[in-house]
Amino acid sequence: MPWKECCEVELRREAVELASQPEANLSQVALRFGVSRRTLYKWIARWEAEGEAGLQNRSRRPRSSPWQTIESVEQRVIELRLKHPSWGGRKIARVLRNRGWKRVPSPSTVTGILHRHGLIDPESSKKSKSWTRFERSEPNDLQQMDFKGHFALENGQRCHPLTILDDHSRYSLAVQALPNERESSVKHKLVNVFETYGLPRQMLTDNGSPWGDDWETRHTKLTVWLMEHGVEVIHGRPLHPQTQGKLERFHRTLKADVITGRSYRSLLECQRAFDAWRATYNHERPHEALGLDVPAQHYQLSRRTFQAKVPAWEYAPGVEVRRVDGGGRLSYLGISWKIGRPFVGKTMGIQPTTEDGVFDVRFRHQWIASLDMRDP
Repeated sequence: MPWKECCEVELRREAVELASQPEANLSQVALRFGVSRRTLYKWIARWEAEGEAGLQNRSRRPRSSPWQTIESVEQRVIELRLKHPSWGGRKIARVLRNRGWKRVPSPSTVTGILHRHGLIDPESSKKSKSWTRFERSEPNDLQQMDFKGHFALENGQRCHPLTILDDHSRYSLAVQALPNERESSVKHKLVNVFETYGLPRQMLTDNGSPWGDDWETRHTKLTVWLMEHGVEVIHGRPLHPQTQGKLERFHRTLKADVITGRSYRSLLECQRAFDAWRATYNHERPHEALGLDVPAQHYQLSRRTFQAKVPAWEYAPGVEVRRVDGGGRLSYLGISWKIGRPFVGKTMGIQPTTEDGVFDVRFRHQWIASLDMRDP
């Protein structure tokens, strides 16, 4: 991950927390974050001795004071809410305890403080609803990717926030301020993410550009590229955004904390705000679905490493292989079948199913279509 994308302290913290997870491979973490094992060990030692202060260029500032008063705690509650508008009583109480405050009121008392100072809109509170939660059993089994709606910048550009979220841990792997939603822009960021965190087994997207343009095949050059690198692509059901419920909820928090009521002069200024917020989201903000743990406590780097060159692939013995022609079609048993232009020049594997006359078409590991010879 390029160091310019995030401040050094945030990257050090991310590396240390990922290295501290059970069964973490420290050599892999050091390699992914571009440092030596010796440097990583130094960061870990400072983190264990001093917490975040140990990563801030040897700053020794204490994280808590022995003379805390009820009034100071209440003031800190107000400050946290103003800085993080999406945080409620439970999150703020947990964050204060995590930071070493001794006289932390109960979550209900914190909520009362927020109400008393007019920091909770009663109407918005009534509209708040719980989300039905389904999650994968381990990190990197499934990631969700989408764009948060674009917004204007002061310099006349538009920011298109690209977001990637781990389904199991809710760990945010990217919040990237892009100038557009083109395949090349997304691919460049994905390479960066995969080089740092490794490859997921599956990637869930909606049906919009740049990962769902073709209504006939639901695949694009970007999703073909993902499949070539061993990532299975899943498209959500059309007109059912709840398929990506975790990412929709993530976007609500992103909008409330970083976008609404704010203005940014440039993509660079916007990216700095995104980077700082992502670090807070992953390492400080307690998550309801995680029992008020933070996402970093449930995430680990993927053991599947990214290779810049597309890995070689051979279909299993007995699978018939056909190449997709320049029109996006392949021929099988004398019939021409539409497969899609994103697959032009690619080889597909064809094999019979348990149903007579029906054949599955696969691209590498992923099912693409069925050929029904009974109704060509």
